[in-house]
Amino acid sequence: MDYREIQQQLHQAGLGGWLFTDFHNRDPIAYRVLGLDFGKFTSRRWFYFIPAAGEPVRLVHRVEPKKLEMLPGRLEFYLGWKELQQKLPQVLNGAGRVAMQYSPEGAIPYVSTVDAGTIEQVRRAGVEVVSSADLVQTFEAVLDEKAFQSHVAAGEIIHSIKDEAFAKIGQFVREDKKLTEYDLQQWIMERYEREGLTCSNEPPIVGINEHPADPHFEPTRENSHVFKPGDKVLIDLWAKLKEPGAVFYDITWCGFVGGAAPDDYREIFSVVRDARQAALDFVRQRFAAGQPCHGYQVDDACRQVVEQRGYGEYFIHRTGHSIGEEVHGNGVNIDNLETRDERRLVPGICFSIEPGIYLEGRMAVRSEIDVFITPAGRVEVSGPQQQELILIEI
Repeated sequence: MDYREIQQQLHQAGLGGWLFTDFHNRDPIAYRVLGLDFGKFTSRRWFYFIPAAGEPVRLVHRVEPKKLEMLPGRLEFYLGWKELQQKLPQVLNGAGRVAMQYSPEGAIPYVSTVDAGTIEQVRRAGVEVVSSADLVQTFEAVLDEKAFQSHVAAGEIIHSIKDEAFAKIGQFVREDKKLTEYDLQQWIMERYEREGLTCSNEPPIVGINEHPADPHFEPTRENSHVFKPGDKVLIDLWAKLKEPGAVFYDITWCGFVGGAAPDDYREIFSVVRDARQAALDFVRQRFAAGQPCHGYQVDDACRQVVEQRGYGEYFIHRTGHSIGEEVHGNGVNIDNLETRDERRLVPGICFSIEPGIYLEGRMAVRSEIDVFITPAGRVEVSGPQQQELILIEI
């Protein structure tokens, strides 16, 4: 962690500083940005303040005096709560506007990890608390070349596994052998392991017919359907390489077991595909014109297509999410439904576009691609995009 890079961003944003704090390992963002070991338990509150100019300050409890020893800056100690209330205003003196892992009214809950009581305490120190959401995106969600290449490498493997999974369905149905949603999910997990991938104990989704109308359907031995002719199939796969700093890859594809999919299934697929393309086109047009592009705007562009085609009420989640070392990263999300994400899309970020239509008790379609914005501002899709339903030969 080079605090001078953070100070440059603070200066550009017109902020007086960025205050990090934690207790009982509640804020993984702070540990990642500062390069601390999140695996080491924190039993006492600590504060680390990076001012827009000057030397950082470490404020730690005397029981854990070495908690921030790996970070640069002046070291201050406190023992009791009264001393903490004295020291914190001294650390923040004259800072004016200070960023913290906070979001007004919980608008961006992904970065809102500091508790309300601590925010109150900081405000009493005489500073204005603002959200660190944009700073978090800059220092956590912007990928370097190595991270992006790990994303691409995982994608190549995942697309291969996806193709094999759809082929496996066809093989078992043709041979009249039993294969369930759960069986295929576990087979995908085994392929991850052989290929050196991890999904961080969050298994892929394999759903038939009405099951994927629950967007987060979890197949089990007990609830799984057996694949058969005429089934509508959704497979959602995500994983990353088993190496430090690796970035996830996350896609969803749909298919039909048989030679010709029903009209209603083909119709909702076409709506989802067109909405996905509209979102991608919007981002490309904005960057080509040098115009700001916000997460909520991309969601609007995508959702408008679904609404105009008469399926708006069945599109029940945001259009996409940030992708990083966690499958749901801490950069801008493509969202004006669950939240209004006003963060800008910037060079170096990766995110999904994944509209869906969910007809409860009947069927569902989701089509998901991963998008990366290069340092030069080019908007690129990582890997193939599904344009038609996969027809699984039987």
